[in-house]
This record gives sequence, C-alpha cells and structure tokens, in this order.
Amino acid sequence: MRPATATAAAVTTLLGVGAAAVAVGRYAGDAALKASPGRPLPRDPRLTVHATAAGRITLTRCLASLRPGTYGIEGLGVHAVVGPVLDDAPHTADTVVRRLERVSHGTLGPGTRVRLTPQVYVGDPRTALGLDHTDVDVPGELGALPAWFLPGTRDTWVITVHGLGTTRAHPMNILPFLLGQQLPVLDLAYRGDAGAPRPPGGLGHLGDSEWRDVDSAIRYAVRRGAERVILHGWSTGAAMAAHAAVRSPLRDRVSGVVLDSPVLDWKATVRALAAARHTPGVLLPLAVRAVQGSTGLRGDRLREATGPGGLRVPTLIIHGPDDAVAPWHSSRELARLLPDLAVLHTVPRAPHAAMWNADPATYEETLRRFLTPLM
Repeated sequence: MRPATATAAAVTTLLGVGAAAVAVGRYAGDAALKASPGRPLPRDPRLTVHATAAGRITLTRCLASLRPGTYGIEGLGVHAVVGPVLDDAPHTADTVVRRLERVSHGTLGPGTRVRLTPQVYVGDPRTALGLDHTDVDVPGELGALPAWFLPGTRDTWVITVHGLGTTRAHPMNILPFLLGQQLPVLDLAYRGDAGAPRPPGGLGHLGDSEWRDVDSAIRYAVRRGAERVILHGWSTGAAMAAHAAVRSPLRDRVSGVVLDSPVLDWKATVRALAAARHTPGVLLPLAVRAVQGSTGLRGDRLREATGPGGLRVPTLIIHGPDDAVAPWHSSRELARLLPDLAVLHTVPRAPHAAMWNADPATYEETLRRFLTPLM
C-alpha cells in the first residue's frame, strides 16, 4: 500500500473509531437522562424468588438481598414488601430468607424475577394507606402537574418530591409520619411523570429544569393558605428542592429543606448511570459531554448551594456511603460548608434514595427532631 493510501486509511479508521465513540457517548448520556419514573435504576440487581412460605420469602443471596430494613420488591405484574433478614431460618448457602410483610398485588412463586425498590407502597394514599387525600392539579410552566394533597391542621406545608427510578408513590413511605405531626402534605408529580407534561426533548435534566415545577408547587401552597413550606426531596428531587430553596421568587416562604440522597454532583451521577448501562470507562467523559450538549447542564451545585445567595434555611441531609448513584462525599462537603445550617445524618448499608428503608424508626425520629422547631 502506498504511504498516502495507508495514511488515508489510518485517518479514516481513526475518524470512524472517534465517531463511534462519540455516538456511544451520546447514547450513554441520553440513556442516563431517560430513566423512566417507576423503573428500577440499572444498578439495582435482579433477584430470583426461590421459595415462599407463611411470612417468609427466600431470595438469591447477594449484597442487595442482605440489606437491613424494609423494601418493596417488584417484578412483572407483582409488588410485595419484605422486612428484615431472618438469620435463623433454614436456607442454602446461595439464598437468604427475609420476612414477607405483604403481597400488594400479583403472585410470588419459585422463579419469579424481582428487584428491590425503596417504594414500599403502590396505588395512592387512600388505597395504600387508608389516608384521606385530594387529587389536585398544580399549574406548571409546561402544563398541569398532578399531585396528592393530604390535609393537616398546621399552616406549614411539606412538599415532597421523588427522584430517579421512583414515582410520587415513594414519599408515601413517610406520609403516616408527616400526617402524625399534623402537617399538610403536597406530594408532587413533575415533568416526565405519568400524567404530567413531557419534558422538552424527552430528556430529564437531573433537577436543573425540573426545579421550576417545585417552584410552582410552592406558589400553589401559598395561594391556598400555607404560611411556610418545607421541601423534602429524594435523589434528583432533593436537587430540585435545593434549587427551589435558592432560586424561587418565593424562597422566603421556605423554612427548611430535607435532602435525602441528593444528586449534588450531576457529573458523577451521569457517569454512574452510564457505567451501569455497560458504557466502557474510557467513554464515560464522552457521556458527560453528551449530556452537557443535549441539556445545557453546567455549574457546580455545591457552589450554588453554599455560595453567596445559596441555602439560608435549616437543612437536613440524610445520606450514606453505600450510595452508588449520588456520591456521599458531596453531602459531607455540603454539611461542612454550611455548619450553622446543615446537619448530616449518615445511614450505612443503604442504596440510593433508600435511607428510610434501611432504618425507618431512626429516620423518622431524625426527621421529627429537625421538623419540630420549623412547624
């Protein structure tokens, strides 16, 4: 082959490889932003049901199935709730037995494939918990946002905002607790959720545009008598809550913020989600750049939250070192940079957005102590 021909072939090959890498990066980046609400995150392993008995279920043994606490398990046409590991129950070396709390719907049997989910309840507050609620529409910039409103006697409202891989059913985990404190609750669905407007381009923005739906919820609450609001968000919902507390024209009505597993380092979350979809490590920077290109995501959320004009209200951060989607060290840094406002409650052995699931009683007591002076 002549030198010129060889050079041309080499350049063409390199360009082809480069174009393919960019395409893979774009695909991985888009996949990271298209996590459908209610579908499990790619890091959640699939488990096999080996057996069931009265009050017991035997699952594939792995780190996920050994987690302490209470979780939902869901598969095709089935949802159930499992409690603690029963160490004394007979089992083989490759299985684990947990308490089976209830089967919400469907049938569990040997061979059923399931995943753990932090969503313990399905349906709505009335069907799942027997709690009176009203279906309301919150006017948003893209259209009506469905929400559940649960009344309380106080003039401080709690606005709850779910995150990645869950729906507005996720905050139902703490609704009995919040209503026990006599706090009205507005449980919000936002752009991209079922029944809510589709986001422009069909892509999520990890909270950077969705926060305006939380702002709409604050406006709704104030128009209907709320003197103050407390924002309680999980995952990207926590990022939305932080954005709203800093940027909302009604931020003076926000008296406190609860950030559960907050996505404070969006680049790290994009890399984690892309890697979980089997994107080669060398292409992860391309996935981040693709996300920047398709969404315009920029900036440093920690700097926004802690800099001039940042968070100025009491902030409870609930997070743990085993979160593989949103780095825990960002939450530690936020607490360090806001020592007079923010407190970090650390939860070990809990996956992303499952801090309540790992230890419900401690979670609710931590929340009670935080909320009491803000009511």
